Amino acid sequence: MSLELINLWYIVAAALFIFGLKQLGSPATAVRGNLLSSVGMFIAVVVTLFSREIIEFQWIAASAAVGAVIGAFAAQRIAMTSMPEMVALFNGSGGVASLLVGWAALYTGTVAPQEIAGVAVEVPMAGVSTFTVVTILLSILIGGITFSGSLIAWGKLSEIMTSRAIVFGAQRLVNALILIALVVCGVMFTLEPSLSSPYLYAVIGLALVFGVMAVIPIGGADMPVVISLLNSYSGLAACAAGFAINNNILIVAGSLVGAAGIILTNIMCKAMNRSLANVLFSGFGAVKTATKVEGEVKPINTEDAFLILEAASSVTFVPGYGMAVAQAQHVVRELGELLEDNGADVTYAIHPVAGRMPGHMNVLLAEANVPYDQLVEMEEINPRIDNIDVAVVIGANDVVNPAAREDENSPIYGMPIINVDSARTVFVLKRSMASGFSGVDNPLFFGENTRMLFGDAKESISSVIAEFKG
Repeated sequence: MSLELINLWYIVAAALFIFGLKQLGSPATAVRGNLLSSVGMFIAVVVTLFSREIIEFQWIAASAAVGAVIGAFAAQRIAMTSMPEMVALFNGSGGVASLLVGWAALYTGTVAPQEIAGVAVEVPMAGVSTFTVVTILLSILIGGITFSGSLIAWGKLSEIMTSRAIVFGAQRLVNALILIALVVCGVMFTLEPSLSSPYLYAVIGLALVFGVMAVIPIGGADMPVVISLLNSYSGLAACAAGFAINNNILIVAGSLVGAAGIILTNIMCKAMNRSLANVLFSGFGAVKTATKVEGEVKPINTEDAFLILEAASSVTFVPGYGMAVAQAQHVVRELGELLEDNGADVTYAIHPVAGRMPGHMNVLLAEANVPYDQLVEMEEINPRIDNIDVAVVIGANDVVNPAAREDENSPIYGMPIINVDSARTVFVLKRSMASGFSGVDNPLFFGENTRMLFGDAKESISSVIAEFKG
């Protein structure tokens, strides 16, 4: 296939990426957008295989088969509760792929070793422009940071390691020294690029270390920001790899992912009341000691909860990660339908960083076929929350924690929250009084208008549904 025809198909694939990304902006068209983007990627991969630079297909076919088996297995077996961890691994996979592509690009520009005075000496990359060398370096650098950073994010999300911020003395100084070493080694490699350059391996090692150091001081409550940022990094690494191997569709796809990730990161930062600079330089996650919360909780049983809900004229559900753990989204929708049949106005208040990845709650509720027009954003629900009869908090903690408004010593102080404590009555569905993912106590649990419904959220809501049907 000629280069002109390949580039023509690349334009088709790029157009599908753009249209698909546009349709991902609405829950009603998201499935179609995902399909369009998938078709675009399929076209891009198939057309790339017609490149004249590909000599044999055995390794490509074997790798594609292995990847297809792993992907199919993961798609079938990964639960919705593990989706954030899977996204982190996807980001890491994209990062390490870009690192390897950039590394492999060095082989195309390195001349075979020549003998000088009987000693084999590698000739530096002759005829390769400085721009190409820089893009190779960026692909390796950003890819390495994304890979190791994503592994740490995966460890925090899966709770293999502590989700709390890991900080130590002179941490910023250490990070600054690593960053300076990266710049120095990168410049030295750019001046004399070759496969045997010690600066190449120094850049790879330092990039992997810096990825770890950049993510460990970030606490669990900030993971949605980290996920979207690492997603952007994976796109930027892919874009750099596209320049390194002169592949137009990889440049376009990487740019789209990188730009979309940065925009989403900015949205997440605003939702957390953080600046983008704080995220990029690991400026958040500082150690603070929140004021100890004391008081008396007021438990409630499902029969009493039913009586209050039956009399309510407006009910707002506030989902959190606990809903995902309990797989309660389907019974939540069923209870919402029963409340509507009973004459209540039902809404679902969604905080931008509820759950452990951007859009986590939207995905869960869409899976349960909750009507899109009932999903209400934080900015829309807060002005009218004091007129809500019952706010039902299902496994959410940090995004409804009044300490974010009132306790200056709290690690989440300043973060906008859904002000459920202003509702007339608040039901909090939790298994226990344990704190949320950020490890911060919640004074909401001790509020005068709060009633705690302890137990598995799915079982508790199912019991309330049984009361309605009985």
